[in-house]
Amino acid sequence: MILNIRAGLEPALICIYERDENMTSPLADRIRPESLDDIVGQEHLIGSGKALRKIIERGEIPNLIFYGPSGVGKTTLASYIARKTNKTLKKLNGTTASTADLKEIFSQLDTFAGLNGILLYLDEIQYFNKKQQQTLLEFIENGRITLIASTTENPYFYVYNAILSRSTVFEFKPVTATEIKKAVLRGVNFLEKEQSCEIDISDECAEYISQSCGGDVRKAINTLELGFLSADDCKGKKIITVDNVMQLTRKTAFRYDKNGDEHYDILSAYQKSMRGSDSDAAIHYLARLLSAGDLTGACRRLMVCACEDVGLAYPSLIPVVKSCVDIALQVGLPEARIPLADAVIMVCNSPKSNSAYNAINEAMKDIESGKSGSIPRQLQNKHFDGEDNPNKGQFYLYPHDFENHYVKQQYLPDELKNKKYYVYGDNKNEQSFKAYWDKIKGE
Repeated sequence: MILNIRAGLEPALICIYERDENMTSPLADRIRPESLDDIVGQEHLIGSGKALRKIIERGEIPNLIFYGPSGVGKTTLASYIARKTNKTLKKLNGTTASTADLKEIFSQLDTFAGLNGILLYLDEIQYFNKKQQQTLLEFIENGRITLIASTTENPYFYVYNAILSRSTVFEFKPVTATEIKKAVLRGVNFLEKEQSCEIDISDECAEYISQSCGGDVRKAINTLELGFLSADDCKGKKIITVDNVMQLTRKTAFRYDKNGDEHYDILSAYQKSMRGSDSDAAIHYLARLLSAGDLTGACRRLMVCACEDVGLAYPSLIPVVKSCVDIALQVGLPEARIPLADAVIMVCNSPKSNSAYNAINEAMKDIESGKSGSIPRQLQNKHFDGEDNPNKGQFYLYPHDFENHYVKQQYLPDELKNKKYYVYGDNKNEQSFKAYWDKIKGE
C-alpha cells in the first residue's frame, strides 16, 4: 500500500513523506546507534578486545543467539551487524511469524535480494515450536542464512538443541544507569536537532530517567520522548521536569514478567535474602513483588522460608508467619505489605536451621531409589500371624509403660535400621533437644 502511494508522488513530496513517516516511529528507533561505540552497555560483549566485538569487526558472522531482558540492545546490535556485513536484513517475531514467513525468506535466497546472503533476525525465538525451528536448520547449516535469534528466556530451556549446537549464545545484561544516561542525553540532542527547538532538562531529571527504567534503554528513551511531548513551553524552550517524568514512570520503574525469568529471579533473590538474614534486601524484593501485584508469590516463598530455613531453630515462628500470611491475604493489597513486612523481618532475624529440610530430602532420596523395606513386625497394624510364622506375636513395646516414656526398639526397616536422616542443628533449640535425649538414651 505504501509503495502505491509513493508511486504517485513527485520526488520532493516523497522526501517529505519519508521524513514524516520516520518521525512517527518511536524515538528509540530513530536514534539507534550507528557504531558499536554508540551502543550503551554490554561492555562484557562489545567492549574493546571482547570476543563478540572481534567477531563483528572481522565481518564473518556465525549464527548467534542473544539472550537477555528487553531493551538492552539485542535488536540494535543485530541491525548493526547486518549493515556491517552488507547482508540483507530480514526481521521476524516469533509471536506472529509462521512457517510460511520463513519459506518466503528462503525463496529470496536465489534472487538479487539474497546476493550477499540473508541475515535473519528472529526476535522471541522461544515462541517458535520445534518444527518451525527445524525448518531453519538446512539454511543456517550451509551458511546461506545467518541467524541472529533473540530471547528473553533461557535459550537452553526454550531453543531446540540442534539450533543451539549450531549457534553461539551471548547473554545481554541490564544496562547500568550511568550508561543509560549517555543514551538519554544523546536522545535530547537528537530531539533538539529534529524538532528545531531547545530542550531544558536538568541533570537530576536525566539521572532519574536513567535510574527508573530498570536497566531498559528503550524504556528510558521512550520516557524521554513522553517527557518531551508533555513538556511545558517557556520562552521557546521545552522544559522536561522531574515531577512530570515521575508521573510517567511511577508504574514502570522495574522489570517484571510473571511468566518469565525476571519473575523467578526476584522470587529467588527474595528467599535467598531471608535465608541469608539480610532484612534490607528481603524487604526490597518483597516491595518489588508487591508492586507487581504478586501477593501469592510473596506469601508462598515466605512460608517456605520459615519452614525450610528457620525450621527447628525457632519452630514457634512458623505459626506466627502463617498468621501474618493469613492476615495479608484477608486484607489484600496495599495493606498486606504490613503483616508481610513483619513476617519477613522476623524470618531474617531468627536463628536458622535446615536440619529438618535435609532430613526429609535424604529420606525422599532413599524412597525414590527403592530403599524402603518391610515395616518391622512390631510396628504393623495387624495383631495375628499366619501359620508360616514360627515366631508369633507383635512384640511392640509401648513407650509410655517405661521410665521417661522411652524404650529402645527398632523402628526402621531392617534394610535401613542404622540409617541416620536427622542431624541436630548447632542452634540453641536443637542442642537442648539433643542434650535431653542424650541423657534419656544414655548416649
